[in-house]
Amino acid sequence: MSPSSAEPVSSAPPGGAAPPSRPSSVSPGDTNAAASQGAGPAAPPGWPDRVVAAWPRLDPVLFAVYAGACVLYAAAAFYRAMHEQTGGMWSAPLDDVFIHFDYARAAARGYPFEWSEGNGFSSGNTSLSYPFVLALGYLVGFRGLLLMQWAAIVACASTLGFLLVGARLLEPIGRWAKYLLPPVALSIGALDWSLFSGMENAFHLGVWALATLVALSVAGAAAAPPERLARLGWLAGLAGALLYATRPESVVCVAALSVYAAAAVGRARGARAAIATLLRMSVPGAIACVAQAVANRVFTGEWSASGAIAKLALNNPYMTSQEKWDTYEFLVRYVIARNANHHFSDALPWGWLVPALALVPLASRRTRGIAALLWVQVAGWLALVALNGQVRWQNERYTMPAVAWLLVLAAMGLALLVARAAWAAPDGGAPGGLAARLGLAGRGLWAARVALALALAALFWVHQLPRMRDQIWFFGRASRNIRDQHLVAGKVLAQLDVRRVLVGDAGALLYASDRPGLDLIGLGGYHDLPFARAGVHGLGASLELIERIPADDRPDALAIYPTWWGELPAIFGKRIVGIPVVGNVICGGAEKVIYQADWSPLAHGEPPASMRAGEQVLDELDVADLVSEREHGYAFPRPQAGFVSFSVLPDPRGSGRDRFDAGRVIPGGKSETARLRAPRGGPGRLVVRTAASRPAKIRVTADGRELGHLAVRESAGWTEASIDLPEGLPETFTLALTPVEGEWVDHHVWVLERAARFEARPLAGP
Repeated sequence: MSPSSAEPVSSAPPGGAAPPSRPSSVSPGDTNAAASQGAGPAAPPGWPDRVVAAWPRLDPVLFAVYAGACVLYAAAAFYRAMHEQTGGMWSAPLDDVFIHFDYARAAARGYPFEWSEGNGFSSGNTSLSYPFVLALGYLVGFRGLLLMQWAAIVACASTLGFLLVGARLLEPIGRWAKYLLPPVALSIGALDWSLFSGMENAFHLGVWALATLVALSVAGAAAAPPERLARLGWLAGLAGALLYATRPESVVCVAALSVYAAAAVGRARGARAAIATLLRMSVPGAIACVAQAVANRVFTGEWSASGAIAKLALNNPYMTSQEKWDTYEFLVRYVIARNANHHFSDALPWGWLVPALALVPLASRRTRGIAALLWVQVAGWLALVALNGQVRWQNERYTMPAVAWLLVLAAMGLALLVARAAWAAPDGGAPGGLAARLGLAGRGLWAARVALALALAALFWVHQLPRMRDQIWFFGRASRNIRDQHLVAGKVLAQLDVRRVLVGDAGALLYASDRPGLDLIGLGGYHDLPFARAGVHGLGASLELIERIPADDRPDALAIYPTWWGELPAIFGKRIVGIPVVGNVICGGAEKVIYQADWSPLAHGEPPASMRAGEQVLDELDVADLVSEREHGYAFPRPQAGFVSFSVLPDPRGSGRDRFDAGRVIPGGKSETARLRAPRGGPGRLVVRTAASRPAKIRVTADGRELGHLAVRESAGWTEASIDLPEGLPETFTLALTPVEGEWVDHHVWVLERAARFEARPLAGP
């Protein structure tokens, strides 16, 4: 249809009655047609007339075919680039895709919510639902690297669903307007990259489309019978819960859709019905959120998901409130500027055409409500993902849902510039408000608006085309990098027949090797050990947790980037082989190295070397071991103090072996506290272990009562200092250690008591 033939979707009055028809199809000035009436049977309608009459039935099918063709065209461009670089092999441009595959394979094998089979429940996959969609493909035969082919099918179907529902949002402008959406929505290379990457982005937009469709149905049925309205409300709530389970940031979407539908119901039926609708649409999502938190707590000991613990600056124990706010402010500015100045265009200021066009729908009464709904989600989503310190990586994929909604708004804005009738009032009356003041509804300006729309579209595409080419190439090269390094390393691990492999947030290594893993960053999880939180505190805290793992279940191989982990590979590994990558654009390093693990310096639960005959350990605080710290209510001075460090030094017992221990750096004048048990029935000793590069003096108090000072001497190895504990201490007391001269690193604290005396027995003999 031409723009001049644009018409509102519904021209009937609110009551639903059809508009009055003319008594005759003859226009007053058509004398030839008038003369032909009654002169004989009318000629059969021609094909144009039949097409016009059938258009309402053909239009949805035609648009679906058209939108599907656009999706397949875009997908083919990216997957063709992948296969050109990989020699026809399926791969993925992100290693995180294979983390989804790990969860999916485990679910298909009967281990749902586990990253590595046998590790127990993991909260590390922020998309709870997507792995089960992938698991379905695994079960029907898409195994190995063919699971990426299934992910591509899911991505195309989900993107098509997003476009079909998005088309509904443009219908108030005219039936023709929705045909602008597919090319506009798929015009940003970075968005297409994320949609076809194998990550959950496309599936998330598909679920969002479902939730939006049901929410619009609730709003449209505001005056329907209460039973139908309630049924739709609960259906919308279930869709919202699924949306939250697909990406937790979708709480913004669930809230916005619920308020939008409740407001429509309130206008038609009053406040009570609006509140009931709001509850039906939001409570299922809230239940899903609470259920996830409870599951996390029960199975991992943490209320938060491990991804939130590891990635959000809010959970960093060393940063000040101001530092956290400054980080957040920087990331908010980053996600906006990075998209507008980089992903949307190859030069300033043309990327800002997208948000400028997206603002236009707010000026039309026909589209203002939907535009406001979308803008709230765009702003809310970006505000939430800016909390994530990883938002800058992986081609800014975390921001891409907001980009998709922004492009729906931009398509709407472009259509409004072209349309003639769209600036009229919804009831068909004269334009008013902002549209009238801006002169947007004037017939004389229609040609100028069309010219402006065409010019803006041309400018945008000229400056986006280089970015699109770059993203297509980047997709292919990144997929090749993942194949050349991660998948090859996984095959090497399988050939080595390792028992368990230590990795750092890796997916393809485990997927290709099909071996159990341990994620040092903590996203994968291992039963209830808090590896995610330990990863935030420091490497030493993570090693303390490995010390707790039974020796026969510890990783016997490391597959890591040596530059990420400091002294870890030099102390705890022996190099086996390195897997390089050439022309790297996505991998975390030029070489992934596989090491044979050596955990012999780890020794959990050993007594102090200075323990005397007749003494036994009553209580033990292993500083920097988060489990031990939690058991003892340990608190270190924060922020900007208590940093974790670790040392591996000769065993002070003279065994000839090295001993590992991590600790916290406590600056002078700052106190650390813990709850410890006091000796029973007599005096005891407090013993501390440190590695002191300089002398220090530590004040010791119990429940605020000063007990004396620990004198720490300078030593090249482990050193222990002690102080006698008086009688009369309560069964448990709060210990406070405060360096008054210099700083120190507290590695270990023991409370010793006298061993129980046994009655002497006579020797055998006469």
